[in-house]
Amino acid sequence: MSKPILVIKFGTASITRENGDLDETVIAGIARQVAELHASYHIVLVSSGAVAAGRQFLKNYSGSISERKAAAAIGNPLLLSKYSKYFAPYDIAVAQSLCERHHFSNREQFLQLKRTYEELWENNIIPIANENDVVSNTELKFSDNDELATLIAVGFGATQLLFSTSVAGVLDRDGNVVPKLDVIDQQALGLADKEKSALGLGGMVSKLTFARLATRMGIQVVIFGIRTTDGILNAISGNTGTLCLPQPCSMPARRKWLASGSLVTGRILVDAGAEQALASRHSLLAVGIKEVLEKFEEGEVIEIVNENNIAVAVGRAKLSSDVLEKSGRQQNTEVAHADDIVLL
Repeated sequence: MSKPILVIKFGTASITRENGDLDETVIAGIARQVAELHASYHIVLVSSGAVAAGRQFLKNYSGSISERKAAAAIGNPLLLSKYSKYFAPYDIAVAQSLCERHHFSNREQFLQLKRTYEELWENNIIPIANENDVVSNTELKFSDNDELATLIAVGFGATQLLFSTSVAGVLDRDGNVVPKLDVIDQQALGLADKEKSALGLGGMVSKLTFARLATRMGIQVVIFGIRTTDGILNAISGNTGTLCLPQPCSMPARRKWLASGSLVTGRILVDAGAEQALASRHSLLAVGIKEVLEKFEEGEVIEIVNENNIAVAVGRAKLSSDVLEKSGRQQNTEVAHADDIVLL
């Protein structure tokens, strides 16, 4: 693509008032700032808020799964219409993209999604992504839109990922914004408030967790307050919020997808010899597998854990767990090729 890719995620608490109504002042500010960036970036907006926008139409809303799905069905068109309204003065059209987990776990579907976004960008249209809450299976859903934004950013090769919040950024123990995190380690994760907002599913723990993944994939992340003056524009330049520095990463796109976008369906336990072989970029052989912890089919993505039950890699299986357990151990069978393995 001729322009760098920028992904901006807006949480429910960012774009709603305390009563849950959409805050049109905030949405108008988003449109104004994004319009300034539109000529310089291919932009994806990942926006929560559909459930919050729709729940007011349901009697005695209690937050059950079926009620959330119904609220999302009502709220999705309402949310998109607000964005359309405030982008229209800048002659920018927006498109809705309702995503499900399998759109990222299946590489062919992921590439189709990417090509669709590229077509939208070629026509100067900004896609607005959200989880398809109406039909998403609760067992296969995104943990929240922080994850969705990260999968898009990593999979599409974004240079920057912005997480907007209802606070000014990551705060230290004294309540001051931490201006920069060179690396997101356990100490940085410990800064996050474990509480979640009343309206959204995520929180600072989620943002830092996915910021950690994104930065490891070479993406610059900024966690900033949406109600800060020109918050988006200042976040781009690193002048507001918390700047999370990208780490060196030469991983090709396919491995980035495998490490971040694929849906792990099986787990295997390997011995120390196999772990060392993986670290040396060798394929995974059946002889090094001690136990199948969770079954899988041929072609599915498996998590590879060591003898301390720590995940050391993910890989795409060349055979099913049934075949492996029945006959694979009797020969020097390749369970996952080195090109299909990503070290964690």
